[in-house]
Amino acid sequence: MTQAPAAAGRTPEKRHRRHDREIVTLALPAFGALVAEPLFVMADSAIVGHLGTSQLAGLGVASALLTTAVSVFVFLAYATTAAVARRVGAGDLQAAIRQGMDGIWLALILGAAIILIVLPTAPALVELFGASPTAAPYAATYLRISALGIPAMLIVLAATGVLRGLQNTRTPLYVAIGGFVANGVLNAGLVYGAGLGIAGSAWGTVIAQCAMAAVYLTVVIRGARRHGASLRPDAAGIRASAGAGAPLLVRTLSLRAILMIATAVAARLGDADIAAHQIVQSLWSLLAFALDAIAIAGQAIIGRYLGADDAQGARDACRRMVQWGIATGVVLGLLVVLTRPLFLPLFTSDATVKDTALPALLMVALSQPICGIVFVLDGVLMGAGDGPYLAWAMLITLAVFAPAALLVPVLGGGLTALWGAMTLMMVVRMLTLWLRSRSGRWIITGATR
Repeated sequence: MTQAPAAAGRTPEKRHRRHDREIVTLALPAFGALVAEPLFVMADSAIVGHLGTSQLAGLGVASALLTTAVSVFVFLAYATTAAVARRVGAGDLQAAIRQGMDGIWLALILGAAIILIVLPTAPALVELFGASPTAAPYAATYLRISALGIPAMLIVLAATGVLRGLQNTRTPLYVAIGGFVANGVLNAGLVYGAGLGIAGSAWGTVIAQCAMAAVYLTVVIRGARRHGASLRPDAAGIRASAGAGAPLLVRTLSLRAILMIATAVAARLGDADIAAHQIVQSLWSLLAFALDAIAIAGQAIIGRYLGADDAQGARDACRRMVQWGIATGVVLGLLVVLTRPLFLPLFTSDATVKDTALPALLMVALSQPICGIVFVLDGVLMGAGDGPYLAWAMLITLAVFAPAALLVPVLGGGLTALWGAMTLMMVVRMLTLWLRSRSGRWIITGATR
């Protein structure tokens, strides 16, 4: 990968076309990989669901625990993408891959630590998450076995960040598709063919995840050998990766807290409201994949421009990606409005739940252009390595959202008011990110921040 050429000397139309090509080239495969990830859980649910209700309930609890554990460490992908992209922009591929290896070693260390925690505490964890007496044994079994695959899952996150930083989002797409297919085949064979039940589902997923990690490591190791990068663990580099990821961990935990508060408030509103909330939130999460794909492109592109000492190119790319985010948000919002009558019957036939969800879906639709700006600027600042600001901005957002959401049961307004609070949350995020982007303080050029 060569250094990104400066944007100076090009007409605005040519710069736009260049940025558009880069965004599409990186965002489309990233979107495919993002969509493939939740299909793992869906495949497991479809296969285990035929074993019985208790088994499916156990899977639901264990999957929620695993998803939470892994999502907390998503900074392994984000921080690695930004650091590697800077080195790529500076034209130093050897250092870029060395930086990526530090992230992968950190992922392995964290994964091993999680195994040591989860194995002895699995029964207590599933009980804490409210598993019923009949579902708890299945949940503990699935959790204990699946925990063995957590190091592989974290390696996949870090290695994905390496490839994104190298401006390669196609390989993660291919690996995600291959992993999904392997997961489905292994699950069906081990659950029914070998008669292992829910344990077979867990082993199938672990094997698929380890295979994905092996493919990623093969790609990264080949790149390291080609460019003469060391594969040995470097204590200073691992500490630097952890330091870069710490603010993003705070950001992620704050966001998880917001989503948990929203679910808790919806549960207090009543059965129809929590059911409708789950439907609305599932759609909101699906829409986020499309916007997050642009954000991932932003991480890679901005990091590369800054590493190449091209501050103007970074500004131009940021401006163009914001335009993409707004346009995508408008399209997604219109799709939500138009498809509401078709979408809701897929999840429920209860008229009360439908009536509760409809106005909340309108709030989701109206907020999509705002979400587009938020996701893009989030990606831009991550690509710039501006983690500390992102952490503080999310803590401020949490401080605004929490009282607004907790007042919903007191003041009334039901689920629509709760999703009004969610929209307020996105507005606060947009304002904090927009102010930062306008200040230009995120623009720090060079191979390292």
